[in-house]
Amino acid sequence: MKSKSQQNAKPASAQTPAFSQAVQQYQDGLKALQERKFEKAKGLFQKVIASGVRELVDRANVYLNACNQHLETQATSFKSPEEHYDYAVSLMNIGDYVGAREHLERTLKQAPNADYLLYGMAVLNCLTGRAEDALHYLAQAIKANPSNRLQARNDSDFRNLADDPRFTELLYPETAEDSYSTGYSGSRR
Repeated sequence: MKSKSQQNAKPASAQTPAFSQAVQQYQDGLKALQERKFEKAKGLFQKVIASGVRELVDRANVYLNACNQHLETQATSFKSPEEHYDYAVSLMNIGDYVGAREHLERTLKQAPNADYLLYGMAVLNCLTGRAEDALHYLAQAIKANPSNRLQARNDSDFRNLADDPRFTELLYPETAEDSYSTGYSGSRR
């Protein structure tokens, strides 16, 4: 039995702009699916199906179902904020910054004081060119867990901030002990 979209599908010549557009959307959908950008892939496959190009409708339906299954699994499979965080980091690692931001923000609502989530938001903001936000979240992460200061000193994801004096000040704050060693506060006798 054919689905409604299959019944309405029409053959398309490879010469028509509609066919070319549907093929491009199908290819972009496959690429997004491979990159685990399921929402984007879903939208592209829906457009292919709506185009009615018979040669692509069946395959687009199969991939659309796969996208829906992945999206359902993602929404319910995180057993802890740490697990959700790990997923967001994996999205950052493949360059899906929009998806990573969505997941980090959602997880921060569950655990607003978790230092690792604050640190993750700092990294994400740095990678996406949001220096002010990166510094804000990094300051919060360091306040929540001072060991994040040392981690940030060695984290190449912050290289975009390396020349920012505010970043240096966050990572290397001057303490009273530093003042004594430089002779700033007078005699130590």
